[in-house]
Order: sequence, then structure tokens, then C-alpha cells
Amino acid sequence: MVYHCVQEDLWLSAFPIGTEWENIDKIKEFNWNFENLEKALEEGGKLYGKTVYVFGSTEPQLLDVDGESKIVLIPIVVAVDCPFPPSDKIGINSVQRENEEIVPMRAMKMAWVPYVPLKDRLSRMESLKTKIFTLGCTQRRSALKHLKTERVKKFDYCMPYYMPLSPPEDEDDTVVNIMYPLEPPIVCDFDWEMDDYEDFIDEKVKDEVLPEDEKEKFKDFIKERVRERKRELQQAKEARKKAIDDLDPKLKEAMQNIRFYKFYPVKTKDTPDVSKVQAKYINRYYRQAHELL
Repeated sequence: MVYHCVQEDLWLSAFPIGTEWENIDKIKEFNWNFENLEKALEEGGKLYGKTVYVFGSTEPQLLDVDGESKIVLIPIVVAVDCPFPPSDKIGINSVQRENEEIVPMRAMKMAWVPYVPLKDRLSRMESLKTKIFTLGCTQRRSALKHLKTERVKKFDYCMPYYMPLSPPEDEDDTVVNIMYPLEPPIVCDFDWEMDDYEDFIDEKVKDEVLPEDEKEKFKDFIKERVRERKRELQQAKEARKKAIDDLDPKLKEAMQNIRFYKFYPVKTKDTPDVSKVQAKYINRYYRQAHELL
């Protein structure tokens, strides 16, 4: 198949998922260049002739801008090499939210849409045999004022969901995050295999962060969090096994060969250098990219 020339707007076509609405315009603060993404998709490139699903995101980093240190919102692009959509779900997660939500993309007005190069925009989309799909969002910013604050904030916490065939590193994790409601709250980690309840609690009393008369309540609170976490891990393990068992053989084979490529903007005279802050990490679901390009 001969590719249409991939245009410079490809990275902008991918919705920067998880970026706060009020920060989206900051992405255009610099004239970012993703020539590396374009080359990877053109003839001779690593992704040429493949079916690719592309989504965007942002990473705030302290960079040197004209000799001054400044927090810059760096756009990043992830290209997924897979003949099928890697997922039709979105994860809603943050440290501020108690519970993780996994919802269909359509619930957040998102979907994989065919990418149409600029020069082909006047053509009928149905006639284009493109193999590039971008994550799009049809939520209009102008309509946000009509939504409840909780609904608007959900967009800030969205990230593309993916369930790998191999179990996550934390599937057998024995650590729970504790936030005990006192003033100020007690925030700590408890490892149910390594920590002893009595010693752990006595240490908090000794450090004067827990009143003596709160010991039993604190102990019950930790035990309940441990029970919840064990239940979550068991449910996740069972759900993973069922999902994998139910997979179509062709889809399972595709998932076994799936590849993630992460792109940062290339250095130009108009943009800050991001080479020292590049990382393979994508998100908690996709984990690490196979390659940085």
C-alpha cells in the first residue's frame, strides 16, 4: 500500500488526553516539530505499511527556555502498532480520586478516527484507505460551562486504557496507601507482608502523629484498606484471565505482537531541548514504550 504523505498536523490531530482543558492552548506555546513521527510513518520508516493507532498527551517538565528555567507542557505522541484497536476503553484515575473507573471511550466522547492528511481533507473520507487512526474527542470546549464540575474534571484524569496479556507488576503488590482522616491526615504506606500492625501503629503514636485513643480505629481502618486491596487484586486477576480466555485467537496473536512507540518533539531553533527529560513510561496501563523514536 502506498501511504499518503503524512502531514505535519498528525500530532495535533490526536487529542492530548489527560491534559487539563485550561492548559490545552499551552501546547501551542512553541512551534513543536514531530518530524520523527512523520518519518516513521513514511516509506522506509519503522511504521510504514502498518496499522497504527495514535494518541497524544502532555508532560510538564522544567526546561531551559532562553537561559531561564521554566515549566513547559511538552506534547508527546504514542503510536501503537496493532492491526486492531488496542482498546475501546478509557481509564479515569488520579491521586485525588479514591476509585479507578474504566469506561467506554464513547462515555467521554472519544473514539479512534481515521487520520486524513491535510491535502486530502476535501476528498471523501470513505474513499481513503488510511491505516492511521488517531484518538479523537468530540467534547466542545465551549460547552464545558454547561457541565458539572465533576464531569469536566473527569477529562483531566483520563488516560488510554490497555489490558496487556502479561500481568502488571503490581498484581502481587502487598502495599496499600493509607490516608487516615485526622487533622492533619495521616498519609503513609502499609505493607501487609512486611509490617506488623501493632508495631506500625505504636510507631505512629511515638511520632505523635496518632493520638493514643485512636489506635484501635486506626488499626481497623488499615485492616479494611488491606481487605479492599486484596479484593481488588483478586478481581483484577480473575477479570484478566476471563478476558484473555475469551479473546479471539487472531486478536490474541495481535496483542502478543503489539508494539508501542513514544515520540517527543525533535529539537529545533524555535523549541526548547527535551532530550534530557525523555522517558519510556507511557501510563499505568500501557506501562513502558518498546522504543523511543
